[in-house]
Amino acid sequence: MSRTAAILLAAGSGTRMNGAVDDKILALLAGKPVFAHSASAFYRSLVADFFVVTYRDQRQLIELSAYAPTPTVFVPGGRERQDSVAAALAELPDDVRYVFIHDCARPLVRPDQLVALHKIVRRENAVVLAHRVTDTIKDHRGAGRLRTLDRRHLWAMETPQVFSRRLICRAYARVAARKLRITDDAAAVELLHHHVALLENPHPNPKLTTPADLPWLEFLLSSTA
Repeated sequence: MSRTAAILLAAGSGTRMNGAVDDKILALLAGKPVFAHSASAFYRSLVADFFVVTYRDQRQLIELSAYAPTPTVFVPGGRERQDSVAAALAELPDDVRYVFIHDCARPLVRPDQLVALHKIVRRENAVVLAHRVTDTIKDHRGAGRLRTLDRRHLWAMETPQVFSRRLICRAYARVAARKLRITDDAAAVELLHHHVALLENPHPNPKLTTPADLPWLEFLLSSTA
């Protein structure tokens, strides 16, 4: 019987927090660490039966252990996000067929979205939670030259991103072979020219990146509790 795994990324350095918190993944929001909100959503959704959590240091490992779903394997994170993902993929049991990859700095992921993503990936082999871009976006090529992009075709990528295990492992092998730097997992799959489905997210799912995000996420989490 095939299984589904979830890779929960928690090893980011959080340099753009400018020291506002010691560790953004462990910062308290609505009474719980940021990591705990994502872990709880996965636990309640029942979409995964195996977890890999990437961590940055020993102190973080101890704290994350208290909130991680079971069974969980903990893997030291790499220098870049893609290094952490590659290390986590290497720890998956052979019988895992589908893989969720989630940045735990996005604590607003919802169990019903996880269930919907799980259904889509079994049909499409690649699906990403995303939202439509509503701002006017310009391409700036220097010397004051601007080009307005058609926002009807623009989507902002979120996580989770979900793939067949075979597909995402092939994609990351291609990234490694070409020594590329990518910022999300769909970019790796794009190298294989494989279709990536989008699940539109009508709910806020911001990433904790700067100190200004803390009160906004606190409000959002408190209002959805």
